[in-house]
Amino acid sequence: MNTKDYIATGILELYIAGSLSEKENEEVHAAIQQNPELLAEVESIEKAIVQLTAATKRDASYSFENIRHKLKVDETKVISIAKPQSNWKQYVGWAAAFILGSTLILSVLQNNKLKEQLASENFEKELLEAQIDSASTNLASAEKLITIFRDKDIISVPLGGQAVSPGAYAKVYWDKKTQSIYLDAKGLPEPPKGKVYQVWSLTLDPLTPTSLGTLDSFTADTNKIFTITNANQSEAFGITLEPAGGSISPTLEQLYTLGAVSS
Repeated sequence: MNTKDYIATGILELYIAGSLSEKENEEVHAAIQQNPELLAEVESIEKAIVQLTAATKRDASYSFENIRHKLKVDETKVISIAKPQSNWKQYVGWAAAFILGSTLILSVLQNNKLKEQLASENFEKELLEAQIDSASTNLASAEKLITIFRDKDIISVPLGGQAVSPGAYAKVYWDKKTQSIYLDAKGLPEPPKGKVYQVWSLTLDPLTPTSLGTLDSFTADTNKIFTITNANQSEAFGITLEPAGGSISPTLEQLYTLGAVSS
């Protein structure tokens, strides 16, 4: 085995740490004495351990002897190299303490990651609960609308498409008792950017339009059913496309749907 392969086995690190058997220590010791490259490698490893332990600034009480005593590891004889005296066991002990500390830090980081994961799962759970609550609310609203639409006192007013959009349609359900209309606008196309649908109450003689407001949430609303207050004596209803914010009077060239109230 050449020198590089011998170094790559990691046996020198085990020799310095005192983890070899007595026979292995003797063999490594002999090899180091005969090979200057191995001696230089041992000195390099020892120097690295010194730098590492100095950086950790651990208390001397965390010695390798104390750790080994706690673990009840039998002491193994190590043949020392003839060189300036150094307490390498203590250095290795500090290095071991550093590794233990690093492991502890890693455990803390993993624990924090687990907490973040649990927090994320709790958030998803709360979001799901909110969606269920929303679905329940929507179901209750749908049931309420069905009841309203089936009420014999509700006035139903179909709104047919006009010249600008012949395929458009809508329907008004007018509850005079509550002075409200329920507008089903599912048959209207999506308004262009910067435009908004505006609903009008009309009297026919003379023709007088009264704005009932704009459908600002038209695009976001999935059902396209809107509840609108209407205290007017309406004879017809119309929907026009207006600039965002609405208009004072309807733009007749942009009249999408129109329907008269049956007498």
